[in-house]
Amino acid sequence: MDTGRTKEGAKIAIIELRYNMRSNYAIDKVPTNKIQNFLRILLGSFMVFAAIGHLTFQRIEFQAQVPNWIPISKDFVVIFSGVIELALGISMIFWKKEAVRVGIALAIFYLLIFPGNIAQYLNHTNAFGLNSDKARLIRLFFQPVLIFWALWSTGALKYLFDRKYKENKNGS
Repeated sequence: MDTGRTKEGAKIAIIELRYNMRSNYAIDKVPTNKIQNFLRILLGSFMVFAAIGHLTFQRIEFQAQVPNWIPISKDFVVIFSGVIELALGISMIFWKKEAVRVGIALAIFYLLIFPGNIAQYLNHTNAFGLNSDKARLIRLFFQPVLIFWALWSTGALKYLFDRKYKENKNGS
């Protein structure tokens, strides 16, 4: 039995399997225009700034937004979310190849932190200059804008909802 050929065949099969797995789950970069790219980088910059605030000078204010029903230390939640924001912000700015995935991840992050914004409104918590119910209520309506911004600026919106784009990519 020639084990050299068997090993070589196994290596080729593994390489083909890896390639097929990647292509089955691949999210191709969706073309974006200059405005989308500018807004993607701007949103990423805002996320980095917010992350720095979470980890340093605005830590107490961010703790005020953590709902009381979360069974984890408010400080841990703020630090953890700051690290996530930093990773997402840097990814929005520099990881263009995975922009669609990053945009989807950021939109999900915005959904996950939305209960904190709702809690700030319901509990009448003053933070970040939001010192009235009217200001806190207006802030709630800004969350969908952030979600849209994350999805649109990265091309994720087109990837998720544009049937023509998907059909062209799949050759259908």
